[in-house]
Amino acid sequence: MTALEAPAEPGAPSRARRAWAWVVLVAGVIVIGSLLALITVPEWRDKGVLDPEGPGPDGAMALARMLEDQGVDLTVARTRGEAAAALTGGATLAIGPTLFLSDAALRDIATSAERTVLLDAGARDAELFFGATDPAGAAAGAVAPSCDLPAAERAGEVEPGRLFARGDAATACYPGGDGGFGMLAGEADGTDIVLLDAASLFANDRLATGGNAALGLNLLGEDERLVWYVPSMVDIDPADAPDTLGSLTPRWLTPAIVLLLAAVVAAGVWQGRRFGPLVAEDLPVTVRGSETLEGRARLYQRAADPRHAADLLRRGAIARLAKRLALPASATAEEVAAAAALRIGRHPSRILETLSEQPASDADLVAFGERLRELETAVESPGPSERNAR
Repeated sequence: MTALEAPAEPGAPSRARRAWAWVVLVAGVIVIGSLLALITVPEWRDKGVLDPEGPGPDGAMALARMLEDQGVDLTVARTRGEAAAALTGGATLAIGPTLFLSDAALRDIATSAERTVLLDAGARDAELFFGATDPAGAAAGAVAPSCDLPAAERAGEVEPGRLFARGDAATACYPGGDGGFGMLAGEADGTDIVLLDAASLFANDRLATGGNAALGLNLLGEDERLVWYVPSMVDIDPADAPDTLGSLTPRWLTPAIVLLLAAVVAAGVWQGRRFGPLVAEDLPVTVRGSETLEGRARLYQRAADPRHAADLLRRGAIARLAKRLALPASATAEEVAAAAALRIGRHPSRILETLSEQPASDADLVAFGERLRELETAVESPGPSERNAR
């Protein structure tokens, strides 16, 4: 019959461990997802183009350090609110890339200072402040200022990069042909506005070229204080922001998804299949030793090494006979033969001869295995003395 053991019922500590495992798993997924988001989503606050704290090729740290060495009190603002607060008391305002600012926001912050320099100006900025609607291309090389703006006259020749149509600007410097200029200056709402493509002039990898450094120091170092404003994503006006997946999604959808995920995790912890500990079970049938013996003999026969196979069969038979005859595991073949002779009524020399055979062929090996099986069977059955005792 098969012996079965009742599986042990998992206890409270086991359930607690499983619950904690689920908690750790969910927390790990959240942490990994957050890290992936930080890695894959662009970080707009990185020190990038014309950032006064940016040491890269597109940054402007070199010019910022030179301005500070000249005694300029430099304040870096990364939001529109910080820039407006820093302008109290008067200062020159330098504005970096204006991608995140609407027209109204840009005009509002630019005209809040007495003097503003748009460092990364584009066609939109030229149209917004000077009504210049025609694009003017880019300069082909270094050009002289050709204007009466002191900052440009002292700097000399530069290679301005992007060119702008003049519009109604009071001053236009660095003509590049086709009616385009590398720098425009004029007044808007009582503020002196200067705009140029400073990325090709004041970036770290371009500052040492021609009169670029001198032009940067002249434009940004006129006042004792300079507020360098680097617009960021927080400056985007929600009314001007394009529709996103988040803005188009109903407010109830995200909490519903979170609740659904929590319900799935709770259901898994509650109804998850629990196998419990392993249970030992006896085989439902008994395999006779003789069958195993014959099977191993045939396997060794296929190996074409009858002597080695015979030695293995012999050792196995002696060990099993010693156990059945109540002899120690270290019993020799002679001791086993003597005890078996008493058990089955044969002469010890004949049994020892059977145990000591050396088969020379595969057929002899099979015959040797048969004789060992017959000997074990004879020892298993009651001997003459035992039958007489009964």
